[in-house]
Amino acid sequence: MNSIPSALTPPANRPPKKTHGGYLFLPRNLSRGAFLKWLRRTHAWFGLWGAALGLLFGFTGILLNHRDVMKIPIGRMQQQEIQLALAEPRPADPKALAAWLGQTLNVDMAHAKARREPGKTLVWNNQEIQQPALWQINLRSPNKMLQAEYWEGNAFVSVKQGEANLLQTLNNLHKGAGMGVGWVLLVDTLAGALILLSLTGTLLWTRLHGPRLAAASLGLGSLSTAAYLALAAMGG
Repeated sequence: MNSIPSALTPPANRPPKKTHGGYLFLPRNLSRGAFLKWLRRTHAWFGLWGAALGLLFGFTGILLNHRDVMKIPIGRMQQQEIQLALAEPRPADPKALAAWLGQTLNVDMAHAKARREPGKTLVWNNQEIQQPALWQINLRSPNKMLQAEYWEGNAFVSVKQGEANLLQTLNNLHKGAGMGVGWVLLVDTLAGALILLSLTGTLLWTRLHGPRLAAASLGLGSLSTAAYLALAAMGG
């Protein structure tokens, strides 16, 4: 006997009605996978941007992590110290001394930092002595360094030079030693990419569903609280 279809039962050929999808805090037009698709693309592009620099900073980060404990002696800076007799007339100020050093040593001193520490009175063996002013010239790049010291009145200047091997040069790039504003801003983009990768990766894991969002929020909140308490303890 054929049963009469109930008015409450939908026809068999009618597709089931789609629900909202379970995403929280999103309008309906973003709840059909479009937002997650955008997250995946954003995550992938930022990962590609940071991949090359990530390899550099990851490798040199391991080396720098071992610079004090369990040292890995593969990054080296070979140094030598010399004394140069000053020609007459002697340089009048630290900038003039930096220019003279550039000409004498055939080094570009355009980015050298020059400063003068004024003379002061010191007590030595219960007697007051006058310490002359000190001129200091510093020039750094990822693969080279130059430091010069001159005490006013001396006939010579002490110069310390160093040249880094490849691995030490990479370490200096990691630390930004001797680099300009452009390199600093480039590294900032890598740091920003890592932050965005963390955020988009967390959202992709949650798939914007309630239980996973709650778990991610709880984990991030606990981590933030622990970091705050640790910083407060170190500061106190």
